[in-house]
Amino acid sequence: MTDDARIPRPALVLGLAGLVPFLWSAATHLSPTLSAWAAQGLSPMFLGAYVGLTWGTVILAFMSGALWGFATKAEGREATIAYTLSAIPALWGFVMVSDASDTSAIFLAAGFVGLLLLDAMFVAWGLAPRWWLRFRIMLTVVVLACLAIPLQA
Repeated sequence: MTDDARIPRPALVLGLAGLVPFLWSAATHLSPTLSAWAAQGLSPMFLGAYVGLTWGTVILAFMSGALWGFATKAEGREATIAYTLSAIPALWGFVMVSDASDTSAIFLAAGFVGLLLLDAMFVAWGLAPRWWLRFRIMLTVVVLACLAIPLQA
């Protein structure tokens, strides 16, 4: 694999670390014992589906910023389109994830699918690095799996 196609180690480590709240959300949803133990010291905001929805909304906003950074490489009409598209994930999370309901979880998951499509577009336009889409697919699969767990009940 060429250097420009290899996921940089810091990005990989930080991306994987960003999955921890999603994994914690799934674990505390699946294990009443773990949830009860954690509830002794944590606010309900940091347990079960709620933490996954909250963190997911934060990550959508963060990813808007990443796409905005990629948009700085564009010029003219392409720049206008790229900047506009980069704002969509943050706006989506703000408007569509309003509570801890199944509907919000579905909308958040849809936001991550839409983000992946934007990631693919930014790579195709040469604005994001070659490794970006492979990296984002890997992370998004885990995020979607974690968000789906509370919906299985």
